Amino acid sequence: MSGPILAELSASDLAVVVVTGCSIVAVVALLFVLQRVLVTLRAVRDSLDKITDEAVPLVEELARSVTDANTELERVNRLVGSAESISATVDATSKLAYRALSAPVIKTVAMTSGASRAAKRLRRE
Repeated sequence: MSGPILAELSASDLAVVVVTGCSIVAVVALLFVLQRVLVTLRAVRDSLDKITDEAVPLVEELARSVTDANTELERVNRLVGSAESISATVDATSKLAYRALSAPVIKTVAMTSGASRAAKRLRRE
């Protein structure tokens, strides 16, 4: 009867077996890491989808608000322009009225003052 047959392994054969075993372990570890990366990427994609779903309406509302604000700013700008024009007109009118009326008013006041003094002197005499 023959006993169990033991194969003889050389050093290079043993090295090949060890490298193969390590390679299998490394491939399994890489597959596990890749699976975890894929799970994480799916979670990130879901989060980005939720953020996009919430952000797009907000951005659209912001754009509408900016458009409305620009419209109001244009309106206010027109009002300020009108107010400046009215202010310039009132200023010019008041200067014109001052020039036109100041001399006659001063002369009238002077004449009234002189007449009043003359009337007082006449009463004394």
